[in-house]
Amino acid sequence: MRVVVLAGGFGGARFARAMAENAEDVTIVGNVGDDTEILGLHISPDLDSILYALTGLGDEERGWGRRDETWNALDTVAGLAGETWFQLGDRDLGLHLVRTQALRSGEPLSAVTKRLAVALGVEAALLPATDDTLRTWVETPAGDFPFQAWYVGRGHRDEVTGVRYEGDAQAAPGVLEALEAADLIVFAPSNPYLSIGPILVVPSIRAALERRRAPAVAVSPLIGGRTVKGPADRMLERFAGGTEPKHVAGCYKGLIDALVIDEADDPRDLDVTPILTRTLMTDAAARRRLAEAVLDVALARR
Repeated sequence: MRVVVLAGGFGGARFARAMAENAEDVTIVGNVGDDTEILGLHISPDLDSILYALTGLGDEERGWGRRDETWNALDTVAGLAGETWFQLGDRDLGLHLVRTQALRSGEPLSAVTKRLAVALGVEAALLPATDDTLRTWVETPAGDFPFQAWYVGRGHRDEVTGVRYEGDAQAAPGVLEALEAADLIVFAPSNPYLSIGPILVVPSIRAALERRRAPAVAVSPLIGGRTVKGPADRMLERFAGGTEPKHVAGCYKGLIDALVIDEADDPRDLDVTPILTRTLMTDAAARRRLAEAVLDVALARR
């Protein structure tokens, strides 16, 4: 079965791992709206989180970066009065150095990402949504901020009044072909506005989803109306009018056929097929349970 996963953020990385562990042919389309430049280096936080999750290198306790990390370079930066609000560990820096050098030599992000994935032993295909510059901006009463400046720099404490995506982006090579050939398309349990929204804003990707032949299913990022991590519940309350499954489904109107929700949530009033299971991915068994619930959507169509 050929599965395409749209993913970003902490939940997206964990779910990408769940699908890669339980399906044979998986393509992951990663969000790049969070990308930024720190200390002259090109950082792709969501792509990296997915890479680290797929390889078991990620720090599960922090929810970002690599485990067994050291901070010598950042300590030196701090001692020189440099920029330290975005924490880059020594192991993590190596990846950013290789990526930045490749991009400056003219290699597109998709090619660099593929090379990094192969070097780390990743079997699933990992594609950025676009090779073009596409950035997420967060609008707040305190002003407008690039995503990382708001989320990391300001601790995402400012209430979000709007989200916008800047950049004229085309789908990266392989993305549309993967969607066309897919037997199942899955929206990971990621923030609909900050992690999935920047993927859907790419016109050719959205058009491909609208004309899809394969079933498409989203996994809700909420459990009992609340997020495990991040501000998705607050944003759904403000922008969608609530945190029930119907509000999550409304973010993907016309793009999905089913919504996977936790047993703690109410499936009523959904205009897509509800699929109830336990969605918290605490270990390999929990990841398998969620992956199987998702894969059953495609099997039921056969």
